[in-house]
Amino acid sequence: MPTITRTTIRNLTLLLGSSLSFLAATILSPALPKMALDFQSVPNSEFLVKFILTIPTLFMVFGALFAGILLDRWKRKPVLILSLTLYGLSGSIGFFLDSLIAILVSRALLGFAAAGVINSITTLISDYFTGTQRNKFLGYQGAFIGLGGFVFLLLAGWLAEFSWRYPFLIYLYAFLILLGVLLTFDEPTIEDNTAEEGILTEGLPFPWKRVIPIYTIAFITIAVYFVLPVQLPFYLTTTSQISSSLIGLAVAMPTLVSIFFSLQYFRIDSRLTYQVIAGIILLTLSVGFFIISSSWNYFVVLIGLSITGIGMGLFPPNITIWLISLIPPALRGRGLSGLFMAISLGAFFSPIIIQPITQLAGLRSVFFTLAIFTLVLVGLLVLSGRRRAAESVEN
Repeated sequence: MPTITRTTIRNLTLLLGSSLSFLAATILSPALPKMALDFQSVPNSEFLVKFILTIPTLFMVFGALFAGILLDRWKRKPVLILSLTLYGLSGSIGFFLDSLIAILVSRALLGFAAAGVINSITTLISDYFTGTQRNKFLGYQGAFIGLGGFVFLLLAGWLAEFSWRYPFLIYLYAFLILLGVLLTFDEPTIEDNTAEEGILTEGLPFPWKRVIPIYTIAFITIAVYFVLPVQLPFYLTTTSQISSSLIGLAVAMPTLVSIFFSLQYFRIDSRLTYQVIAGIILLTLSVGFFIISSSWNYFVVLIGLSITGIGMGLFPPNITIWLISLIPPALRGRGLSGLFMAISLGAFFSPIIIQPITQLAGLRSVFFTLAIFTLVLVGLLVLSGRRRAAESVEN
């Protein structure tokens, strides 16, 4: 029987805490139709209720600005402790609130806290592990994000059957993670990791030109993917009265599939470039969205959602490792915060970008349009990869 050490508990806390990134916004998805019904007296209630999912992502951007600076100039553990405390309080308080505006304010605070949590955890993973070990652990992180998303979405769907308020209590999970951090986390020695990887960082400017394409791909991928938790509950209830539990299962389906592919990432990473994997991720979104748009049948929609899960299992480790490979250790906090900002902005702007198409042509057209859009992006990535390959041969 394997011995359970302090390090083992620390690593498990890192993995379990990673699922908080999924909880920050999407966990309330199954409750949205009931919330819209309860607040129907509020003008534009259905549109505003969707922002309950996305408003945290906007404030994650502001939180990431502070988190990146604090993580590099201050220390990792204190930032994580403060962020987890605010996360648990601001996330669960929605259970007691009766005002839509008050809920939106609490969600803004949640987003600010989530930025500190996720940036701290991912930066700590980059500090604690190196090389192949880090790649594997980031694959495990992606799997735990998927597992947490699946379990908590099913739980949220079941709780929403009784009331839209009950899913807010799931955010108390943050205090369990806080206990693990207090008991097992040590502040990493950044200088040791820097020396180990043989990178001199003193006076080195931030490599903006190299990372902006990565941030752009992250923004687009999440903006497209976030259509699912935000719009899918309303899409499924367009033609029939789907229960909150079935909505929770549908939204959770991609996360269930993503678990397996996150665990396989370190094998795929050894055979394909980061850019090629990014193209595969977008291709799975294209195929999945096309299937979703082709039928109102619930089980056909589940098939499409399952295919999107393939790409979303590969996305977290691929985009993170790709970025880390281009940024010196001393700049990781700011680099990963920039990535988190791009992801958060993609999630926030998703419903805003999609709303005109929804009003003009309906949600079915939204999924079909995004299927075509992502397929075009795959073609552009292929052309870009061939051009770079040709340039390297010439040089």
